[in-house]
Amino acid sequence: MTISELPRSLDFPVAGMTCAACATRIERVLNRLPGVRAQVNLASERAHVELDRDAVTGAGDVVATIRKAGFDVPAREVELAIGGMTCAACSTRLEKVLGKRPGVESATVNLATERARVRFVPGESSVSALIDAVAQAGFSATESGQAEHEAEKARREVRYQGELRQFWYAAALSLPLLAQMPAMFGGFGEAGSHDLLPRWLQLTLATPVQFWIGARFYRGAWASLRGGSANMDVLVALGTSIAWLFSAFVTLAGLHGLHVYFEASASIITLVLLGKLLEARAKARTGAAIEALLKLQPSTARVERDGQVFELPVAEMVAGDIFLVRPGDAVPVDGTVLSGESGIDESMLTGESLPVTKHVGDPVFAATINGAGLLRCCATGVGSQTMLASIVRLVEQAQGSKAPVQRLADRVSAVFVPTVVALAALTFVGWWMVGADGQQALVNAVAVLVIACPCALGLATPTAIMVGTGQGARHGVLVRNAEALELAERLAVLAVDKTGTLTEGRPAVVATEVLAGFDEARVLALAAAVERGSSHPLAAAIVHAAPGHLAADEIRATAGAGIEGRVGEERVRVGSPAFVGWDDEGRAAAMAGRGLSLVAVSINGQPAGLVGVADRLRQTTPAALGRLAALGIRVVMLTGDNERTARAVAEASGIREFRAGVLPDGKADIVRALAGEGRVGMAGDGINDAPALAAADVSFAIGTGTDVAVAAADVTLVRSDLGGVADAVELSRATLGKIRQNLFFAFVYNVLGIPLAALGMLNPVVAAAAMAMSSVSVVSNSLLLRRWRPTGGSIRG
Repeated sequence: MTISELPRSLDFPVAGMTCAACATRIERVLNRLPGVRAQVNLASERAHVELDRDAVTGAGDVVATIRKAGFDVPAREVELAIGGMTCAACSTRLEKVLGKRPGVESATVNLATERARVRFVPGESSVSALIDAVAQAGFSATESGQAEHEAEKARREVRYQGELRQFWYAAALSLPLLAQMPAMFGGFGEAGSHDLLPRWLQLTLATPVQFWIGARFYRGAWASLRGGSANMDVLVALGTSIAWLFSAFVTLAGLHGLHVYFEASASIITLVLLGKLLEARAKARTGAAIEALLKLQPSTARVERDGQVFELPVAEMVAGDIFLVRPGDAVPVDGTVLSGESGIDESMLTGESLPVTKHVGDPVFAATINGAGLLRCCATGVGSQTMLASIVRLVEQAQGSKAPVQRLADRVSAVFVPTVVALAALTFVGWWMVGADGQQALVNAVAVLVIACPCALGLATPTAIMVGTGQGARHGVLVRNAEALELAERLAVLAVDKTGTLTEGRPAVVATEVLAGFDEARVLALAAAVERGSSHPLAAAIVHAAPGHLAADEIRATAGAGIEGRVGEERVRVGSPAFVGWDDEGRAAAMAGRGLSLVAVSINGQPAGLVGVADRLRQTTPAALGRLAALGIRVVMLTGDNERTARAVAEASGIREFRAGVLPDGKADIVRALAGEGRVGMAGDGINDAPALAAADVSFAIGTGTDVAVAAADVTLVRSDLGGVADAVELSRATLGKIRQNLFFAFVYNVLGIPLAALGMLNPVVAAAAMAMSSVSVVSNSLLLRRWRPTGGSIRG
């Protein structure tokens, strides 16, 4: 597949979904469009759509289809940082340019803050299209990431407050009716025996609840039926309408010998609204991990411009700005240290509790906390380009994806409501045929309609995925999609790259031996003086390890052998043992047997010492391998190094199986071969690991890895620690455990509740309360995942 043939990915917020049947219906109508593949997530209220490059269907068609199905794609608001404006005419012209774009509802440009706020319909326009329009107008623009999250949060809060007001109105109107419930629970008895209120007053109280506050259920039911399916709104609207219409007929016809059920219709609507409110509040908490991450970034920064320091909003910063980070402050944006030294707490991004010492040239990341030193830094990533923003995007992407385990719930949800309606009809007919009066048959049928809850099925998986991936992000485990999270649960074999994964990824001096009459520090210092003129990786290790800084001249390199030069009055040679004239083969063989690369040193023609260089094992590797073994995962090391070096690393780390001298394509072949032994994972960090990462069932990219490795991986480990793989497996098992619990609760609830209602053992009001609480219980169970901590967490925050 060529780049031009790759599918286009779109992500839409969807408003108006009330249960899993809604999400299933939107998926079905979207997937009918040519060249479209869609997934809809009820918990996050988003639709992920992929369009084939040659598809005639456009983003606008997708939006129109969603709306035709009875739902909405809310307008999105984005804030752009604008560069290049010089006067009011610039901002006015830019407003007109943006306002004329298709799908743009409003655009305002502020010259003073150099910000543009644009409200547009996703699908009909996009952030990239807006940025292109700004560029064509002669300006520059970048997205300010926080604005989108705040707008979405504000929109949901407004909707929640509106529903809360409606609930209180419904409760106030329903409470007088509910006062009659004790008599109703006592049985049917004599008609009118539980009428504590005149029936005309009951009709007056119940009618606004049914048709004003309950209008949302009629709208949802109509939209669902018009789209060719049925959802929870159909059950609620049908059940309450039957109860209200029967009661209204009895009241208006003056049939005092028959019962009325106004309290049932009103209280069902009120209780369902209460359940939706509790569910919405709990669902909002499932995204708390992302909110917590976003809140870590400070709103202002101390920026140095023209020799003066100003307190500026972080949203106004641009790449290249010089900023100061005082002791105890949070780093405002990603950057590079220009001067100063300090320890920085990066636990909020990596989960590592120990401060990381930063020197000149080291990177710093937004939202991390500075220690006791003052740092002067240059901004390298701002707005949506920070590591924090990329983590949030990755978490949101994972939360919007579907796990394979959800497919069963989706299949059940697709036929759930029609089946329940059929069961309600059978309940009515069955009670009628066994001699019950029409009222009792009707009440039992209504109970069947209102106790059934497809919502719990629809929320069982996505809510757990949302909480689980959020917790993972807090501990430095970034999961790209829900399928990877599920597959990681039963990982049997883990193939690991050696360099950069098990080891630090850079050569270091690990052993030095000098002959009699020579000083170790002096030998290293002289070798480093000559090696400063070399670009060889081993030379850098010796320079880094040597004390002091001696100068050398008359430097001459011999290709493939070594380098020589003069340091003061001494002639120094550094290179292979043969180049130097090393004749103590016993010492050389002993060091080489440990898997070390040998560098020999001679001074004034006399062999002086041997320096052993190796890629050191990470300090955390043995503990990480122990955790993986405890999880029942077999580890196989893959490396392009020779057999001797590979064996030394394997023995040092405790790995029993390894493959040496493996080329990149060979790693992928080995991963595919291991698949016959169960699910296979691959952990790596380099470009050469990308084929193997792509071949694995689940792939893990170490945080220090290349962009290619990270792009090919299913899980990115922010910390440079193989222990992150163990964290990911533990997180997967905890999340899948919650999903199974949720699905069990949801299925058992419906399997038990519907028969009880059909047998006349549940009053419709009790059934409605149980239905409302079932969704809340599933979401609340998912929220328990917020207590999850990796077992290796004793060394991390």
